[in-house]
Amino acid sequence: MAAAVVGSSQELAQEIKAFISGVDPVHGNKLPLKEHARCAIVLLWNLPPARNAALDHLRGVFDEYVSGYLLELESENGTRAIIGPSLDDIIQEIQSVLSEFIRVNPKVWAPVVSAWSIDLMGQLSSKYAGRHSVPHASSLNELLQLWMSCKATRMLMDSYTQCLSSMISTCPDACVDALLDTSVQHSPHFDWVVAHIGSSFPNTIISRVLSCGLKDFCMHGVAPPDALFPTAADKRIPKIASVVGILGHLASRHSESIKQELLKMFHDSLGPVRDQQQKATVPFLLQLAVMSPMLLSIISAELVDSLKPSVLNQLHQHFASLPREDLENIVSLIVHLISQMSNGAYRILQFLVNTAMPASVITTPGLAVHDGVREACDRIIQLLLLNLQKLVYSRNSASLVDAAPRSVPFLDELKRHIKDLCVETLRLERKRFLWQHQLLGLLSIYCNPSCAPDALFYMLTLAKSQEELSLAAQLYAVLTSSVSNLLPTTIKKCVSQIHSGSISEQHLIQLFGNLALIIQWEEGPSSMSSHLALSVSSHLCDFGQLLLHQNPDVSKAVTLLLSVCPLPKAIRPAHLLVIIRSAVHQFFLVLHRKCATGIGYISKLLAQLSAVSSLSVKAILQQLVEGALHRGNIHLFGGSVEAWTWEKNSLEDSNKTSLQDINQRFGTAVNFSGSIWSVFHAGIIGHGLKPCHTLQEQEQSEILYNTQKFMSLIIQCCSGGRYHMDPTQLQPHEVLVNPEAAKTVAVVLVELICPDVTNSELAWPPEEHTRNTVERDIQIYKRFKENPLLFQLLHFVGLGRPALCYCSVLLRGLLATLMTHWEGSRDEHTTNSPWHLQASCALVACLGEGYLLPPVLSNMHEIFSQLAPFEVHLLLLSVWEYLKDNSPLPQKFIFNADKGLFFRDFARDGDIGKYLSVLHSVLHKNIEKLGLLSGRLQAYP
Repeated sequence: MAAAVVGSSQELAQEIKAFISGVDPVHGNKLPLKEHARCAIVLLWNLPPARNAALDHLRGVFDEYVSGYLLELESENGTRAIIGPSLDDIIQEIQSVLSEFIRVNPKVWAPVVSAWSIDLMGQLSSKYAGRHSVPHASSLNELLQLWMSCKATRMLMDSYTQCLSSMISTCPDACVDALLDTSVQHSPHFDWVVAHIGSSFPNTIISRVLSCGLKDFCMHGVAPPDALFPTAADKRIPKIASVVGILGHLASRHSESIKQELLKMFHDSLGPVRDQQQKATVPFLLQLAVMSPMLLSIISAELVDSLKPSVLNQLHQHFASLPREDLENIVSLIVHLISQMSNGAYRILQFLVNTAMPASVITTPGLAVHDGVREACDRIIQLLLLNLQKLVYSRNSASLVDAAPRSVPFLDELKRHIKDLCVETLRLERKRFLWQHQLLGLLSIYCNPSCAPDALFYMLTLAKSQEELSLAAQLYAVLTSSVSNLLPTTIKKCVSQIHSGSISEQHLIQLFGNLALIIQWEEGPSSMSSHLALSVSSHLCDFGQLLLHQNPDVSKAVTLLLSVCPLPKAIRPAHLLVIIRSAVHQFFLVLHRKCATGIGYISKLLAQLSAVSSLSVKAILQQLVEGALHRGNIHLFGGSVEAWTWEKNSLEDSNKTSLQDINQRFGTAVNFSGSIWSVFHAGIIGHGLKPCHTLQEQEQSEILYNTQKFMSLIIQCCSGGRYHMDPTQLQPHEVLVNPEAAKTVAVVLVELICPDVTNSELAWPPEEHTRNTVERDIQIYKRFKENPLLFQLLHFVGLGRPALCYCSVLLRGLLATLMTHWEGSRDEHTTNSPWHLQASCALVACLGEGYLLPPVLSNMHEIFSQLAPFEVHLLLLSVWEYLKDNSPLPQKFIFNADKGLFFRDFARDGDIGKYLSVLHSVLHKNIEKLGLLSGRLQAYP
């Protein structure tokens, strides 16, 4: 510092002369760079008017130093340059002088030194940007490391930092202005300076950069419409690009500070208008947002949260005085910004929609917004939808030669809120749902193929009424021309969500109900209903798995869906059998639950499944019959659960020895029929006879209802037009029943009641043969007594002639036990044995229905109630004799092609008079009671 002080005016004059001429006044030689620089330092220290010239000269010193520094880096052998290192001391002297000036009088020297140092760093950064050793401008960290390792540029940075620190509490605008001006001229090579200074003084740089940018904005007077064209605005407002760049550098670490400063500027501008800057603040912020999506994303969410009714009303007053054209331009700019917004898009949408909704009569005073604000938001939403529609439908298709379609950030962000949009749409609030429904359509087309199935899936799942469901149909109508395979993809989405367990049970019920409702809509073959039906039917197995869902409402809903859905033409047998098994199980479950609608749905589904193939008919009938005869279901049809109850009661006391299990295992393991070792389980030693447990009291109407539904389903599954003619040509007592299906029921009945009997035992044996089948006959008798549904099934089998022939073993066993009962009965009237009387009548009627007995013999059950037990025994014995002589064989039936039914010509069996002699004797004996029936039972027609 002492070297810079000059003792006299003569010495100062010599220094000035040497500085100007560059020649040593003593020796007359040209001054070296180092000595010449010292002359400039002396003048800088002693002659304030020469400071500009001195500082300008010192630029060359820094330029030489930087050049030497870079040469050193680029040299292959690592030798040091001649000029660079020799200037270290002079660089240090310059820094010392400038630092002292700033410390002593910052108000005067800080603006000068800051402008000089920052401008010099900009020049050096741009001049040497192309050198091999200088990293690219995009490598900001490497560039910063390079320049901060250079003593010259580090000294300049220290000087500027000292200037800014000294002025930060008073008026740092001059320093910040210099930074902005230089950034405009030398960006992006100057970005490393901005990054370093911004990191050192983040709050000051952010606030002052924004303040200086706003001043420059007001000075150039750029109107908001120009913000839509940032390049044009840049030419008229040079500093605004620099503002954007500086804030962009600081955003990675100081985004919170930037956000707070931007919000502060916004709120400060809403007060009473004091100057032009206050009026230009909002357009200035809009200009920044257009030029920097990053700044827009930083402030957007918090800005929306701060737009309370009071703030909105202040904004309305703020812009009320603007011309209409300027207001329209601002609205257009806002729409453009929203379309390009990626952060908080859904929140902004909700704000606009909520604000644009008409005011409620119960709105709390002070929370209402001005009507002009509502109208502005309404206008913004309409223009936003129009702009989005233009962007979506004008996108270029990506191909090998075309560029990728232009993205719409607003829609890119909203695709994560598909479900929320669907929920809001289904609220059906006046304008709100129309806007959001339109937005859903645009979003689905924009994000095709991912969003369209999701949107339709949520609409179908969340709709709770037909009015809401109609919105899903409208969305489909909008998308069907733009999105291919929409419904198949949507149903596939439903299935995947079901398998993953992502849908609650309540939503499952709604989804299945809505799908079924749409399928039942009466529309053309190309409508949504028909296409949806085909899509659902392609996933029959997936939906069929839910028939046995633990929630009865879910299983009921999926049953409804499958019952109204057409079945596919081809179903894998394994899948078909799984669905049939589940559907039959569901049928008995709904009978237990007494759910009338559920019974209707599952019956319709089983009828449809039976029409798929002959395999499906047999499987359904087999499982229906097995289910009806299951211990857990027989009480539904008026049957008793005696065996099951007996087993349960007998095992209650585990400490006591029970012989029941031993007896049952012994009796069923080996067939001792007809031998003295036949075992009949009458009870347990010490406990007496088995208690006669009957069915718990149940309404007869329920039993009749269950039986009627079950038999109707059996007849539906067995009836088919392909086996018969027009039903109108049949007699009233003739029913369309497929003989093969009836045969299936017959075989299943025999297998369940007598599992040890084969279907080959069709011929009727002599009466003496019953001595060998006593145990089996008693078992058949007990099964029919426990379950009255068996008579209904037997009667049904008789309708499918000649299927009743395959129940020969059941008919023999039941007839033999009834004959034994009537033979041993000592009652005067048959009415004293009501079940046996009813069973005898039903058996003979069934034999007649199946054409195993001629009409006269089949009609005689009509008089059983008027006879004595021994007389009934004699008549049944006549039936036995006839069946013994005329065995019930399928070969005796002839197919009638005209009616499509099997008939039997009893004339071929010979004269039946010998079988009627007992009947005639009984008629004569009881002529006073049976006279009116004698004509019906006298002769064979």
